[in-house]
Amino acid sequence: MELFQAITGRNSTRAFLDQPVEQALLEKLLELALRAPSAINLQPWELFVVTGEEKKRLSRVLVKRLKERNVSCGPGAKSPLPAHFTIRQKELLKTMLPGLPVGVSIQDFVNEGSCHFYGAPAAVIVCIDQAFGPIRYADIGILTGYLLLAAQGLGLGSCPIGLVTEFEEEIREQLNIPENKKVIIAIAVGYRDPLAPINQPRSNRAPLQTMVKWRG
Repeated sequence: MELFQAITGRNSTRAFLDQPVEQALLEKLLELALRAPSAINLQPWELFVVTGEEKKRLSRVLVKRLKERNVSCGPGAKSPLPAHFTIRQKELLKTMLPGLPVGVSIQDFVNEGSCHFYGAPAAVIVCIDQAFGPIRYADIGILTGYLLLAAQGLGLGSCPIGLVTEFEEEIREQLNIPENKKVIIAIAVGYRDPLAPINQPRSNRAPLQTMVKWRG
């Protein structure tokens, strides 16, 4: 797939086919993602890939903890958001409503979906060494972007999941991740269900003139 097609054609997958991703394809995906640049080539990330029964077991633990702690996905803002941010969020949620299972609220769908990686056959847990400060999270963001676009180019669906940071200790314990690694984000990966209504919405992007300020 041509790069520009991958950029413009990608959207988050929240329903996956019950079909494992071949090991060779996962390896190709990760090789491409790891081409991402980082500050002075530190490559501060470490990836943990969980599949099969291990992924199902992890999902069960995360869903259980979700219900015990009553945490939820959110924008992570430290203060009330300006109106244009909340408008974008509401517009996206409105487009998702027709694709929800009957009787399931959008909050429950997103929260529990995040904890079981929306049924994807594989999840990539992205960690960073605790020796690095938050400034190196920028490198993790670049890596994540590479991974999402590489998945699209390889014919795979993907969805970045931030709620996993609420369950860092559980993830460490279940996957034997060392204490010196901090969980930053997860990415669900698998074959997209082309018939699932929840996969149809496409979020709008703000016009260039509202997002870019020119100087000089």
